[in-house]
Amino acid sequence: NGRGEGMFPIEVDDWGRYLIRVCDDESGHCTGDFFYAGYPSGDEGGKSATMLMFSTDKTEYQVGDNVELNIPASNIARGFLTIENGSRILATKWFTVKDGENKIRVNANDQWSPNVYAHVTLLQPHSQEENDLPMRQYGVIPIRVVDPATQLDPVITMPDKIRPEAEFTVEVKEKSGKPMAYTIAVVDEGLLDLTSYPTPDPWQYFYAKEALGVKTWDMYDNVLGAYGGDLERVLSVGGGVGGKKKKGADQAQRFKPVVMHLGPFYLKRGREGKHKLTMPNYIGSVRTMVVAAHDGAYGNAETATPVKQPLMILATLPRVLGPSENVKLPVNVFAMEKSVKNVTLTVEANDLVEVVGSNTQTVNFSKIGDKLAEFDLRVKENIGIAKVKVTAKSGKEVATQEIELQVRNPNPYMTDVYSAILEPGESWQQDFSAVGMFGTNEGVLEVSNIPPLNLGERMKYLIRYPHGCIEQTTSSGFPQLYVDRMIQLDEKQKKQVPVNIQATVDRLKKFQTSSGGFAYWPGDDYASAWGSNYGGHFILEAKELGFVVPDNLLNNWKKFQKKKANKYNPEDGEDYWYDHNSRQLDQAYRLYTLALAGSPELGAMNRLRGEKDLSAVAKWRLAAAYAMAGKKDVAVKMITNLDRDVKEYVELSYTFGSSLRDRAMILETLNLVKDRKAAAEMVQAISDNMNSERWYSTQTTAFCLMSVGKFLGNQKAENEFKFVYDPNEGKKVNGGSVNPVFQANVPVVTIGSNNVSLQNTSGGVLYAKLILTGQPLQGEETAASNKLDIKVAYKDGDGKVLDPKRIVQGTDFVAEVKVTNISKVNKTYREMALSQVFPSGWEITNSRMDAVSGEEGVSSFDYQDIRDDRVYTYYYIKPGQTRTYKVKLTAAYQGRYYMAATASEAMYDNTINAREPGGWVEVVKRKDI
Repeated sequence: NGRGEGMFPIEVDDWGRYLIRVCDDESGHCTGDFFYAGYPSGDEGGKSATMLMFSTDKTEYQVGDNVELNIPASNIARGFLTIENGSRILATKWFTVKDGENKIRVNANDQWSPNVYAHVTLLQPHSQEENDLPMRQYGVIPIRVVDPATQLDPVITMPDKIRPEAEFTVEVKEKSGKPMAYTIAVVDEGLLDLTSYPTPDPWQYFYAKEALGVKTWDMYDNVLGAYGGDLERVLSVGGGVGGKKKKGADQAQRFKPVVMHLGPFYLKRGREGKHKLTMPNYIGSVRTMVVAAHDGAYGNAETATPVKQPLMILATLPRVLGPSENVKLPVNVFAMEKSVKNVTLTVEANDLVEVVGSNTQTVNFSKIGDKLAEFDLRVKENIGIAKVKVTAKSGKEVATQEIELQVRNPNPYMTDVYSAILEPGESWQQDFSAVGMFGTNEGVLEVSNIPPLNLGERMKYLIRYPHGCIEQTTSSGFPQLYVDRMIQLDEKQKKQVPVNIQATVDRLKKFQTSSGGFAYWPGDDYASAWGSNYGGHFILEAKELGFVVPDNLLNNWKKFQKKKANKYNPEDGEDYWYDHNSRQLDQAYRLYTLALAGSPELGAMNRLRGEKDLSAVAKWRLAAAYAMAGKKDVAVKMITNLDRDVKEYVELSYTFGSSLRDRAMILETLNLVKDRKAAAEMVQAISDNMNSERWYSTQTTAFCLMSVGKFLGNQKAENEFKFVYDPNEGKKVNGGSVNPVFQANVPVVTIGSNNVSLQNTSGGVLYAKLILTGQPLQGEETAASNKLDIKVAYKDGDGKVLDPKRIVQGTDFVAEVKVTNISKVNKTYREMALSQVFPSGWEITNSRMDAVSGEEGVSSFDYQDIRDDRVYTYYYIKPGQTRTYKVKLTAAYQGRYYMAATASEAMYDNTINAREPGGWVEVVKRKDI
């Protein structure tokens, strides 16, 4: 405004440079042009004057077009133009300029696709003093060039609407008759909308904008100009033409879904492809997508088509059902045209469900509209996949809907075990009754010539464990790496075990954090130190056995471990809440995993070995690291005369340890230093514990099975142990194995009396076990309160207590659980799990989509796992503290359902638990109350 003051609005152009606009008056009204004012970075600001602003006449060109560059210059300058791409210079041109705007034309050819960069350098005589512009100015701008020869234009022709379960034709051609290969996909629009899935565009991918790959250097900045070198670069304002800010930005995007994929197909020039498809039983809209390619040319096309018919139905059932439950099946009937008058409905079901009463009803329509019909269903005493089919008929119009849903038993598994020790020639016969309801019960006969590990029961425990943190996920997979060394797998197991192991590897990807370590729960930002050790140990062993472990998963984990190992401080580590001994063991285990990965950190190992108060268990683990790193002599020296007995303890968190887990780790070290005698004694001790009725945590169980599996190795028994058995089939079977353990399925013929028999025909002692598992039809739990107290209440929106045994359909309510630490020991219980399995007719409102978890009076938690019919909540609880958790529910489906017990326990110590039994509940219409 002439007084050296005013507002200076700032914008940033496409190259990240500042542009300012000087205001015309004190009000801040601005009418002037933008002027170039340098880079945001101070380093680049000094070079601002040397930059040249120029432009093109269009934003995009086609091959063959003339590209016009508008370049501001002085009349004493000369210009040099280069056309560059991602790897080389395509063309060069010298030109003379006049004062003001200069228009330079160049022809775009096919080498310019998908884009090039125009690099212009303007040079002035060294000694000129007619202007204060720099001796050399330069600028670079991108030029987008489209080659029509690289583009295909597929055309899709299909009906305006499609009927469910009807045949329809999709016709595909190229608009200009070009030859092309193509694929077709027909997908439910609702499914695509979940992720805003766009039709794939290969042209945009293969011809995406390329970065400039040519680097240019010159020495003009070092030449002293007529006005003083570096000074003029700061004072000069270049060509005085401001760039324009770019406008807009690229716009980003239980049921059986419709997903049909066909191809690839090939069309010759001028031809058309016809494809007959059948639409599944579906109502809604589908998107048909075509992706085409031919000799470097690409294209795509899409079209949306409604799927409907004059008569339609919509039947709904809960997400799951339970044995002996009753449920109302509501069927909405839609008459979409006046011709639909009388509709006959029929319901059919498979052998898991029966229709109570008539399975046929008639619905009459006098006009277009919809009506509701209801059928009563009863679930039989079995589990599996229930299938219900609803058929509607009106004249020639037919509509059907099939519903598949899981019939599950919500009660926990129970186990009965019978055992015997058989001398040579001795026989054993065992009568038994099946455990649990039919369909859930299983029997396994386990015979071994080594002290029994209770392998069958312990493995089932790991696989069926419902919770899924990093430790539990790893524990379920670890023993399966070595199970074939202990038992002879049948064909089914040989196929399933590798699938389970690979699935564990793949799931561990969800735990990896940006630091490379593994979080305790999926999605956590903070890496668990012990979880990173344990998970990394598993993927290393899995990779060694030939399973696919992604390089980035392993490499990022290794970087994390190295960083943690070298930052380790025994007194004030990053994991400061670990106690001292746990921190030592954590570091020793970390160093072991790095040695196992082939990257031993010997310096960190030596520092840890030098600690005066290093615990015995940490020494055992560190010795394993030395042995793995090829320093067996150091390892042997460390463990000589080292106590192998471990004081009884259970750790609820930190390293999730126990005395038996530590013995299993000691066994690993003894294996590595090849002390077979001492290792065999430790195997005996572990077997005695695993064969007992005592409960062990997932990690303790996994470490024991893994270390024993490693001890057994690939060695087979010198002589096959043999026996004759009758697995409840009424016939004798010759059995035997060169593996230490033999397992055979025992078919449960009836729920009542069953029998197995076994005769030892070997020359040595055999150990036999009959392991029976199953789920009871109704929960047999009683109320329990061991160091915890639990109270469950059901309340409506006003906080009024409801009786869950009878609730009106449509009622929104909350299940409120209060858990109190009533232990007399001043101890915080960590890694606690609260399990709530709700009746089938109650729908859960996912708190991740709702604010319930953030309500006043609701306690924080570490993680929450919300599934179709249950919620698992994980938390810690201080001495005397009460934790309150709420789950929002809706009584959605009329019927009679079973509600399982609500329970909470410490995942690593089952002596800490509380339970409130469940029972039968009903969801009824309001008039039934």
